[in-house]
Amino acid sequence: MIALALSWFGISMLGGITAAIAGFGIGSILTPALSSRYSVADAILAVSIPHAVATSLRCWRLRGAIDWSLLKGFGVASAIGGITGAFLLLRFESYASTVLGILLIATGLAGLTGWNTRSKPGPNASVLFGAISGLFGGMAGNQGGLRAAALTTYRLTPSQFVATSTAVGLMVDAARLPVYIARGSGRMLDLALPIAIATAGVVAGTLAGERVLMSLSPARFRQTISILILALGAWLLLR
Repeated sequence: MIALALSWFGISMLGGITAAIAGFGIGSILTPALSSRYSVADAILAVSIPHAVATSLRCWRLRGAIDWSLLKGFGVASAIGGITGAFLLLRFESYASTVLGILLIATGLAGLTGWNTRSKPGPNASVLFGAISGLFGGMAGNQGGLRAAALTTYRLTPSQFVATSTAVGLMVDAARLPVYIARGSGRMLDLALPIAIATAGVVAGTLAGERVLMSLSPARFRQTISILILALGAWLLLR
């Protein structure tokens, strides 16, 4: 039991570090890990709590770098999509993961080749990207990867990227978490121990990963993001 708890803490810390560097990673790492012992729906419900805690902490610490003009359209649309996806969680979770994996692989390749930065999306595109990422996030528990994929098309500094992605993630959490709690509070109580361990892990990882983020150059950061997005897409399809 102790070994399992330490393993879960380590995985959670890795998720927190990744999210601090890339703006996503907690749901992407923790959800598959927990679903190896529980159902996918239970894993999504359980991870939503540490995800919300770590996202709130990261958003507060990076609040000065948030791109507010982008947040308005993209963030609101993501929150609305997140609510919709949360209601559809039990119905389309497997289908959503497959489509999400394909989208992430395509975006990761586009990022590595530079194709996704050839033009800047307009206001309508940001709303569309936000809605799609929020929808799949609610259904598959991996909203951060697609959100990051959409944000790679904008010319943001590493700090702006992570801060804006985090702020959007917090809006999505605020929208979908009440739905998760209302529909799965009983299951969350049964998963109280892994939720507590994961919360401690992601908080520790968030504080550790923040130092790495500040040391990355813009070029290295974009390359890192694209590789992580590509890897996440491949993982979602293979699992």
